[in-house]
Amino acid sequence: MTNANPFAELGREALEATARATRISLDSVERALTVQLEYAKGGFAQATLNARAVSQARDVNELAALRTRIAENALENILGYSRSLYGVASEAQAEYSKLAEERMSSFQQAVTATVDQAAKSAPGGNEFAAAAIKSQLAATTAAFDTFTKAARNMASFADASVKSAASKPRK
Repeated sequence: MTNANPFAELGREALEATARATRISLDSVERALTVQLEYAKGGFAQATLNARAVSQARDVNELAALRTRIAENALENILGYSRSLYGVASEAQAEYSKLAEERMSSFQQAVTATVDQAAKSAPGGNEFAAAAIKSQLAATTAAFDTFTKAARNMASFADASVKSAASKPRK
């Protein structure tokens, strides 16, 4: 940050981050709506095929077998739909996490620059206060990093669970 007032730069960056977060939200909504529309079209086409097949069934046994196939197909479609929406949500979460990490880093740099600048222009003996502020900032950053790592681990665990459940053969 080259600005004489790092907090003014933070305000500008906050505006840009807000615009980016809005873009992430709108892109995610657009992807989710696209998934919903695709599955709605597919569901309508499948319902038409199912109705045609049911109307052409010759006996009760064929109708029972058809009913089973329709139910299996519906379950596969529901699972595919859920995986698709989960993918959209997972991508959005990753983008939001990246944005939060960037904002935290930018904030930390601004505070450090301000503390350094204040320490240089303050009378002697204020090094202790500057060191205390930097220490607190380092502790906050470490806590944020721990939280971020935990969130990533939870997201990875959830993702692995979804993929594992999706890959298990159904009976």
